[in-house]
Amino acid sequence: MVDNNIINELMKLGMSEYEAKAYFALIIKNPLSPYEIAKKSSISTAKIYEVLNKLYGKKMIFDIIDNGKKKYIPIEPDDLIKKHRASTNTLLNSLKNNLNNIKQFEKLSYIWNLNDYSYLMNKAIEIMNKTKKTLLISIWKEEFNLLKENIIKCINNKIKTAIIHFGEPDIMIKEIFRHPIESTLFQEKGGRSFVLISDSKEILMSIIFDNGKVEGAYSNNYGFIMMAEDYVKHDIYIMKIVERFNDELVKKFGENYYLLRDIFNNKEAV
Repeated sequence: MVDNNIINELMKLGMSEYEAKAYFALIIKNPLSPYEIAKKSSISTAKIYEVLNKLYGKKMIFDIIDNGKKKYIPIEPDDLIKKHRASTNTLLNSLKNNLNNIKQFEKLSYIWNLNDYSYLMNKAIEIMNKTKKTLLISIWKEEFNLLKENIIKCINNKIKTAIIHFGEPDIMIKEIFRHPIESTLFQEKGGRSFVLISDSKEILMSIIFDNGKVEGAYSNNYGFIMMAEDYVKHDIYIMKIVERFNDELVKKFGENYYLLRDIFNNKEAV
Protein backbone atom coordinates (compact mmCIF):
# COMPACT_ATOMS: atom_id res chain seq x y z
CA MET A 1 0.00 0.00 0.00
CA VAL A 2 1.37 3.39 -1.01
CA ASP A 3 1.78 5.99 1.74
CA ASN A 4 1.15 9.31 0.00
CA ASN A 5 2.73 11.32 2.82
CA ILE A 6 6.01 9.45 2.47
CA ILE A 7 5.84 9.67 -1.33
CA ASN A 8 5.38 13.46 -1.10
CA GLU A 9 8.27 13.79 1.36
CA LEU A 10 10.55 11.72 -0.89
CA MET A 11 9.61 13.95 -3.81
CA LYS A 12 10.70 16.99 -1.76
CA LEU A 13 14.16 15.40 -1.65
CA GLY A 14 14.32 15.63 -5.43
CA MET A 15 12.79 12.34 -6.55
CA SER A 16 10.16 12.17 -9.24
CA GLU A 17 6.83 10.60 -8.30
CA TYR A 18 7.76 7.32 -10.05
CA GLU A 19 11.19 7.25 -8.38
CA ALA A 20 9.61 7.80 -4.97
CA LYS A 21 7.06 5.01 -5.55
CA ALA A 22 9.72 2.56 -6.74
CA TYR A 23 12.01 3.33 -3.79
CA PHE A 24 9.06 3.01 -1.38
CA ALA A 25 8.18 -0.39 -2.88
CA LEU A 26 11.72 -1.60 -2.25
CA ILE A 27 11.63 -0.37 1.34
CA ILE A 28 8.47 -2.43 1.93
CA LYS A 29 10.07 -5.56 0.48
CA ASN A 30 13.40 -6.42 -1.14
CA PRO A 31 15.08 -7.67 -3.18
CA LEU A 32 12.64 -7.30 -6.08
CA SER A 33 12.87 -7.75 -9.83
CA PRO A 34 11.93 -4.88 -12.15
CA TYR A 35 8.61 -6.61 -12.88
CA GLU A 36 7.84 -6.98 -9.15
CA ILE A 37 8.72 -3.34 -8.48
CA ALA A 38 6.47 -2.21 -11.34
CA LYS A 39 3.59 -4.26 -10.01
CA LYS A 40 3.90 -3.06 -6.40
CA SER A 41 4.38 0.60 -7.33
CA SER A 42 1.77 0.77 -10.13
CA ILE A 43 4.40 1.83 -12.65
CA SER A 44 4.13 0.44 -16.16
CA THR A 45 6.70 -2.17 -17.15
CA ALA A 46 7.59 0.02 -20.14
CA LYS A 47 8.60 2.82 -17.73
CA ILE A 48 10.14 0.88 -14.84
CA TYR A 49 13.60 0.36 -16.35
CA GLU A 50 14.03 4.11 -16.93
CA VAL A 51 12.98 4.81 -13.33
CA LEU A 52 15.35 2.19 -11.92
CA ASN A 53 18.25 3.49 -13.99
CA LYS A 54 17.72 6.98 -12.54
CA LEU A 55 17.57 5.68 -8.98
CA TYR A 56 20.67 3.59 -9.60
CA GLY A 57 22.49 6.64 -10.97
CA LYS A 58 21.60 8.55 -7.80
CA LYS A 59 22.96 5.62 -5.74
CA MET A 60 19.60 5.16 -4.07
CA ILE A 61 19.26 1.53 -5.14
CA PHE A 62 21.74 -1.27 -5.91
CA ASP A 63 21.46 -4.41 -8.03
CA ILE A 64 22.23 -7.93 -6.88
CA ILE A 65 21.94 -11.40 -8.40
CA ASP A 66 19.35 -13.55 -6.61
CA ASN A 67 18.82 -17.10 -7.90
CA GLY A 68 20.33 -16.12 -11.19
CA LYS A 69 18.06 -13.09 -11.62
CA LYS A 70 18.92 -9.40 -11.41
CA LYS A 71 17.08 -7.77 -8.57
CA TYR A 72 17.31 -4.50 -6.63
CA ILE A 73 17.69 -3.42 -3.02
CA PRO A 74 17.32 0.15 -1.65
CA ILE A 75 19.77 2.28 0.25
CA GLU A 76 18.83 2.11 3.94
CA PRO A 77 16.52 4.95 5.12
CA ASP A 78 19.10 6.18 7.67
CA ASP A 79 21.76 6.30 4.97
CA LEU A 80 19.35 8.12 2.66
CA ILE A 81 18.75 10.82 5.29
CA LYS A 82 22.48 11.17 6.05
CA LYS A 83 23.24 11.43 2.34
CA HIS A 84 20.73 14.22 1.76
CA ARG A 85 21.59 16.06 4.98
CA ALA A 86 25.27 16.09 4.02
CA SER A 87 24.60 17.23 0.46
CA THR A 88 22.15 19.92 1.64
CA ASN A 89 24.61 21.28 4.21
CA THR A 90 27.37 21.32 1.60
CA LEU A 91 25.12 23.16 -0.82
CA LEU A 92 23.99 25.73 1.75
CA ASN A 93 27.54 26.43 2.95
CA SER A 94 28.74 26.84 -0.61
CA LEU A 95 25.83 29.14 -1.45
CA LYS A 96 26.47 31.24 1.66
CA ASN A 97 30.15 31.69 0.80
CA ASN A 98 29.46 32.46 -2.85
CA LEU A 99 26.77 35.03 -2.05
CA ASN A 100 28.94 36.76 0.56
CA ASN A 101 31.87 36.88 -1.86
CA ILE A 102 29.98 38.63 -4.64
CA LYS A 103 31.72 41.99 -4.95
CA GLN A 104 28.68 43.63 -6.48
CA PHE A 105 26.55 42.68 -3.45
CA GLU A 106 25.28 45.74 -1.64
CA LYS A 107 23.26 45.77 1.55
CA LEU A 108 19.79 47.13 0.93
CA SER A 109 18.97 50.36 2.73
CA TYR A 110 15.44 51.44 3.44
CA ILE A 111 13.21 53.65 5.58
CA TRP A 112 10.40 51.84 7.35
CA ASN A 113 7.51 53.93 8.64
CA LEU A 114 5.93 53.07 11.98
CA ASN A 115 3.07 54.52 14.01
CA ASP A 116 2.62 52.25 17.03
CA TYR A 117 4.04 53.43 20.36
CA SER A 118 4.48 49.96 21.89
CA TYR A 119 6.27 48.78 18.77
CA LEU A 120 8.47 51.89 18.86
CA MET A 121 9.60 51.16 22.42
CA ASN A 122 10.10 47.43 21.77
CA LYS A 123 12.14 48.22 18.65
CA ALA A 124 14.29 50.61 20.70
CA ILE A 125 15.00 47.83 23.22
CA GLU A 126 15.78 45.37 20.43
CA ILE A 127 18.27 47.79 18.86
CA MET A 128 19.98 48.57 22.16
CA ASN A 129 20.34 44.88 22.98
CA LYS A 130 22.50 44.36 19.89
CA THR A 131 24.46 47.63 20.05
CA LYS A 132 28.21 46.98 20.09
CA LYS A 133 30.06 50.30 20.20
CA THR A 134 28.12 53.58 20.25
CA LEU A 135 24.66 54.79 21.19
CA LEU A 136 23.24 58.27 20.64
CA ILE A 137 19.84 59.13 22.09
CA SER A 138 17.62 62.21 22.07
CA ILE A 139 14.76 61.60 24.46
CA TRP A 140 12.09 62.98 26.78
CA LYS A 141 11.30 61.88 30.34
CA GLU A 142 8.37 59.62 29.38
CA GLU A 143 10.42 57.48 26.98
CA PHE A 144 13.55 57.65 29.14
CA ASN A 145 11.71 56.14 32.10
CA LEU A 146 10.53 53.25 29.91
CA LEU A 147 13.97 52.59 28.45
CA LYS A 148 16.10 53.56 31.47
CA GLU A 149 17.13 50.03 32.46
CA ASN A 150 18.21 49.15 28.92
CA ILE A 151 20.15 52.41 28.55
CA ILE A 152 21.98 51.83 31.84
CA LYS A 153 22.73 48.27 30.74
CA CYS A 154 24.40 49.62 27.57
CA ILE A 155 26.47 52.04 29.65
CA ASN A 156 27.52 49.28 32.05
CA ASN A 157 28.54 47.19 29.01
CA LYS A 158 31.07 49.91 28.10
CA ILE A 159 29.08 51.12 25.09
CA LYS A 160 29.93 54.77 24.40
CA THR A 161 26.64 56.52 25.13
CA ALA A 162 25.50 60.13 24.84
CA ILE A 163 21.97 61.26 25.72
CA ILE A 164 20.13 64.50 25.11
CA HIS A 165 17.38 64.61 27.75
CA PHE A 166 14.62 67.18 27.39
CA GLY A 167 13.76 68.45 30.84
CA GLU A 168 15.02 67.41 34.24
CA PRO A 169 15.93 63.68 34.31
CA ASP A 170 14.94 61.51 37.26
CA ILE A 171 18.51 60.29 37.52
CA MET A 172 21.71 62.07 36.59
CA ILE A 173 24.54 60.18 34.95
CA LYS A 174 27.53 61.64 33.16
CA GLU A 175 26.22 60.48 29.78
CA ILE A 176 23.15 62.77 30.03
CA PHE A 177 23.06 66.30 28.63
CA ARG A 178 19.96 68.10 29.86
CA HIS A 179 18.10 70.25 27.33
CA PRO A 180 16.69 73.21 29.27
CA ILE A 181 13.91 74.56 27.03
CA GLU A 182 11.69 71.51 26.62
CA SER A 183 8.40 73.46 26.94
CA THR A 184 9.35 75.75 24.06
CA LEU A 185 10.36 72.82 21.88
CA PHE A 186 7.18 70.91 22.72
CA GLN A 187 5.09 73.85 21.55
CA GLU A 188 7.12 74.22 18.36
CA LYS A 189 6.99 70.54 17.40
CA GLY A 190 3.61 69.63 18.87
CA GLY A 191 5.03 66.61 20.62
CA ARG A 192 8.03 64.78 22.04
CA SER A 193 10.84 63.89 19.67
CA PHE A 194 12.75 60.61 20.01
CA VAL A 195 15.94 59.61 18.24
CA LEU A 196 18.06 56.51 18.83
CA ILE A 197 21.15 55.74 16.72
CA SER A 198 23.09 52.50 17.19
CA ASP A 199 26.69 51.99 15.99
CA SER A 200 26.08 54.51 13.17
CA LYS A 201 24.21 51.66 11.44
CA GLU A 202 20.59 51.82 12.63
CA ILE A 203 18.28 54.68 13.47
CA LEU A 204 14.89 54.85 15.15
CA MET A 205 13.19 58.22 15.31
CA SER A 206 9.72 59.58 15.89
CA ILE A 207 7.44 62.32 17.15
CA ILE A 208 5.05 61.31 19.92
CA PHE A 209 2.13 63.73 19.87
CA ASP A 210 0.18 64.81 22.92
CA ASN A 211 -2.84 62.78 21.77
CA GLY A 212 -0.74 59.59 21.69
CA LYS A 213 -0.30 59.50 17.93
CA VAL A 214 3.13 58.39 16.72
CA GLU A 215 4.85 59.26 13.45
CA GLY A 216 8.21 57.58 13.18
CA ALA A 217 10.63 55.60 11.09
CA TYR A 218 13.32 52.94 11.32
CA SER A 219 16.17 52.86 8.83
CA ASN A 220 19.65 51.58 8.05
CA ASN A 221 20.09 54.20 5.32
CA TYR A 222 23.57 55.67 5.75
CA GLY A 223 22.71 59.18 4.59
CA PHE A 224 19.66 59.31 6.83
CA ILE A 225 21.71 58.12 9.81
CA MET A 226 24.51 60.63 9.22
CA MET A 227 22.08 63.56 9.14
CA ALA A 228 20.42 62.38 12.36
CA GLU A 229 23.79 61.86 14.06
CA ASP A 230 24.79 65.41 13.17
CA TYR A 231 21.49 66.63 14.65
CA VAL A 232 22.08 64.85 17.98
CA LYS A 233 25.76 65.80 18.11
CA HIS A 234 24.88 69.43 17.39
CA ASP A 235 22.47 69.42 20.35
CA ILE A 236 25.22 68.02 22.56
CA TYR A 237 27.64 70.74 21.42
CA ILE A 238 25.03 73.37 22.29
CA MET A 239 24.30 71.80 25.69
CA LYS A 240 27.99 71.91 26.57
CA ILE A 241 28.06 75.60 25.69
CA VAL A 242 24.82 76.31 27.59
CA GLU A 243 26.12 74.52 30.68
CA ARG A 244 29.15 76.80 30.79
CA PHE A 245 27.87 80.10 29.39
CA ASN A 246 24.15 80.19 30.18
CA ASP A 247 24.12 83.67 31.71
CA GLU A 248 25.97 85.20 28.78
CA LEU A 249 23.68 83.46 26.29
CA VAL A 250 20.57 84.78 28.04
CA LYS A 251 22.01 88.30 27.94
CA LYS A 252 22.84 87.97 24.27
CA PHE A 253 19.75 86.12 23.02
CA GLY A 254 17.04 86.52 25.66
CA GLU A 255 15.09 83.99 27.72
CA ASN A 256 15.06 80.49 26.24
CA TYR A 257 17.58 81.90 23.72
CA TYR A 258 14.70 82.92 21.47
CA LEU A 259 16.91 85.14 19.31
CA LEU A 260 19.44 82.35 18.90
CA ARG A 261 16.65 80.07 17.74
CA ASP A 262 15.46 82.63 15.18
CA ILE A 263 17.37 81.27 12.21
CA PHE A 264 16.08 83.97 9.85
CA ASN A 265 17.68 86.83 11.76
CA ASN A 266 21.13 87.43 13.25
CA LYS A 267 20.28 89.67 16.18
CA GLU A 268 21.19 90.07 19.84
CA ALA A 269 19.13 91.34 22.75
CA VAL A 270 19.31 95.13 23.11
